[in-house]
Amino acid sequence: MTVEQIYTGCLSQGAYYIESNGEVAIIDPLRETKPYLERAERDNATIKYIFETHFHADFVSGHLTLSERTGAPIIYGPNANPSFDAIIASDGQEFKLGEVTIKALHTPGHTMESTTYLLKDASGTDYAIFSGDTLFLGDVGRPDLAQKGDDITQEDLAGILFESLREKIMPLADDVIVYPAHGAGSACGKNMMKETVDTLGNQKKMNYALRADMTKQEFIDEVTDGLLPPPSYFPLNVKMNREGYEALDSIITKGTKPLDPDTFEQLANSTGAVILDVRHQQDFIKSHVPQSIFIGLDGGFAPWVGALIADVDQPILLVVGEGREEEAVTRLSRVGFDNTIGYLKGGMTAWVAAEKEVDQLTSVDADTLKQELQNEVPVFDVRNDGEYANAHIPSATLTPLGAINEHMDEYPDEEPFYVHCAGGYRSVIAASILKSRGIHNVIDVAGGFKAIKEAGIAVEA
Repeated sequence: MTVEQIYTGCLSQGAYYIESNGEVAIIDPLRETKPYLERAERDNATIKYIFETHFHADFVSGHLTLSERTGAPIIYGPNANPSFDAIIASDGQEFKLGEVTIKALHTPGHTMESTTYLLKDASGTDYAIFSGDTLFLGDVGRPDLAQKGDDITQEDLAGILFESLREKIMPLADDVIVYPAHGAGSACGKNMMKETVDTLGNQKKMNYALRADMTKQEFIDEVTDGLLPPPSYFPLNVKMNREGYEALDSIITKGTKPLDPDTFEQLANSTGAVILDVRHQQDFIKSHVPQSIFIGLDGGFAPWVGALIADVDQPILLVVGEGREEEAVTRLSRVGFDNTIGYLKGGMTAWVAAEKEVDQLTSVDADTLKQELQNEVPVFDVRNDGEYANAHIPSATLTPLGAINEHMDEYPDEEPFYVHCAGGYRSVIAASILKSRGIHNVIDVAGGFKAIKEAGIAVEA
């Protein structure tokens, strides 16, 4: 038996490859199916099942494409209602895979169809659970993402999750391995550990949601406390996962169409496309297409696209480093953004050569900010609430990047002001959004809060 976690850091997402005696099961695959197909081919094995733990909100799964290419059935747990053919497993139903068995444990609460898959080895001993968003390491799935009717609330779902954990998961042996769908950085939970694999016994000891003496009301209160609003694109991803989507190959073909500067500019004007610059932030600072938005591929790319662009149908034009066009389109498609219509051929070099207008972002080091703070300049911190609460510049105003649209009225109209994040990535995103809205008096602080502390600028908690 082989169990392999295929982890994608940008999405903090774990898909799983299980092989036994030439038969393979894939759990929660990403949209690009090539890695699973190639892995099975190396093992001279056949993909027999595709298991989905629930209808994912934070990414578009590859279940449909993988099923089309392999003939393997898609399996959901009870209460699932997909628009395509699938096996809707009953609670406790078992699926034979080579010499091992996968058992469906219905664990509603995160969503009503959420199901944990229990892997039993050749001897019938419980070996591992693939817990989806029901149980994370250090946390559990948030109960406010399900498609709810008027008769069920997030508190109701939290109560259902409490029962699922205690009736289906906590009775399992301590040596059972926990393989969750997400790790730290995912918006599907609050307190996830950076580790991506653990034993159930350790989780029983340290996961607040698995305390043996916890009452149901305590669980509900703690799980629902401090939930931030989910990203706007989440319901759209659920819809795509439930109803279907366009094949990735055609998305890539359309999105990687090279455009000369004149055509690129004409399309931007005629389609209302967002010009998305995915190069490194230093390249964007030096030179970029006016009104373009920076979200770099080398940071938390896909989740920030989803949070800040939100509408998956929005046309997108790319400014991208040479050779990374397909990567950019693929990663956009992972979160349902399928309407990329081309990229700037030759990048900014071609744009400048065509004598097109160019913009720049003013960026200073932390030592410069330290001097300017003596003049009581406005400073805006675009980190999240927790980072700000831990330590911040006393005079800084918190305007988290994820909620930047709610803070537009707080930024000065004419007076120069400074923005910073933790390391310099999010602040450039924020500055690019502000500049696209006509706010050009923004100044980025290079290196973010890390550089601020190193410069000896006073901070407080």
